[in-house]
Amino acid sequence: MTIKRWVRFQHGEAICFGTLEGEKIRVHEGDMFANPEPNGKSMHLSDVKLLAPVVPGKMLAMWNNYHALGKKLGLAPPPEPLYLVKTPNTLLAPGGTIRRPLLEGSPDAKVVFEGELAIVIGKTATNVSEAAAPEHVFGLTCANDVTVAEIISRDPTFAQWCRAKGFDTFCPLGPVIASGLDPAMLVVRTILNEEVRQDYPVNDMVFSVAQLVSKISKDMTLYPGDVLLCGTSVGVGSMRPNSTIEIEIDGIGKLKNRFE
Repeated sequence: MTIKRWVRFQHGEAICFGTLEGEKIRVHEGDMFANPEPNGKSMHLSDVKLLAPVVPGKMLAMWNNYHALGKKLGLAPPPEPLYLVKTPNTLLAPGGTIRRPLLEGSPDAKVVFEGELAIVIGKTATNVSEAAAPEHVFGLTCANDVTVAEIISRDPTFAQWCRAKGFDTFCPLGPVIASGLDPAMLVVRTILNEEVRQDYPVNDMVFSVAQLVSKISKDMTLYPGDVLLCGTSVGVGSMRPNSTIEIEIDGIGKLKNRFE
């Protein structure tokens, strides 16, 4: 299958999309998820501002979806996907700044990076089979599921997953959505200040891309543009302000952001 790398970008006041071919973008028109057509125009990557490659209706983030991390934490593989909602305000473009949250009483709370593969839905999925699930996947992108971990258990009566992961700028996505990749062949690398902190294979997932789409589509309808963050593996750690964090997956590229 031919690999295409889709981008969203801003040129002047216009927000556009197209396919990235080397350093040039072949501009398309219509709906990215429904038969987009090239309009004959092209732009150089250096002349535009890359945006998050999709604006999701919803983002769902997986927990305990890698055997290696589960083993390290003493957790058994779950019998079904465990996930939480990542709110739309968290979305951040490649090159954007992850902002330290204002936390009353916890000004020095640790902010944690989690490099992940993310699935972008391309076709409405309701109760789809595992065999049919790949037809509903538009492509794959890089994600950083940023978290203030200590918030999760701050209140013993209620685990605050959504708040811990829901601050503004806490979900960088990009730089492209790559279609035509085999997820089982991919490796996720997270690089903090030029030091590799995560380097793990996607085929260690408890639930594969097809299984996630199938099983979650039985819970709720997935719409074009929705994003499923596949979870992370060993090597998660904290970031200090004035750091550079990069999530890299071959075939997709490198998602680079600053933490300030």
